[in-house]
Amino acid sequence: MEDLALTLLEEFGYLGLFLVSAISSATIFLPLPGYLVIPIAATTLNPLLVGIVAGIGSGVGEMVSYGVGLGGRKLSGKAKKDIDVWFERLNGWFAKYNDFAIIFIFSALPLPFDALGLFCGAIKYDARKFFLATVSGKIIRYVTLAYATAFGIDAIAGLLH
Repeated sequence: MEDLALTLLEEFGYLGLFLVSAISSATIFLPLPGYLVIPIAATTLNPLLVGIVAGIGSGVGEMVSYGVGLGGRKLSGKAKKDIDVWFERLNGWFAKYNDFAIIFIFSALPLPFDALGLFCGAIKYDARKFFLATVSGKIIRYVTLAYATAFGIDAIAGLLH
């Protein structure tokens, strides 16, 4: 899969990056080489555009977990109990805090985002808001990764101080 990702990037540039990001985010609970391609792309392409394109592609891919959640919670046994624990926790967070901000934060940080996508689909959270919050967070995440790669962590730290 890594070879395919690198070939897509080399042959198609930004479009390849978009496809790799979408495909890697569409796989629920199975990380694929999306993270590997962003640093590589950032060394040859514009880091800002790399982050934006990868963020949008990743947001498109994350709609798969949303769609699976939208399909329902037809589970039984231990799996249903485990999911119900997460649903209760996330429902509490959504009721207590800003739901859009929670989605944004989960997508911007390395948190279990697929579980959140499943939850949002299951509760029929507004798909447009879910997509917008997801893409916004992913863009922040990937722009940071792209610039950190392109200019080095020390340069980014210098800008922040």
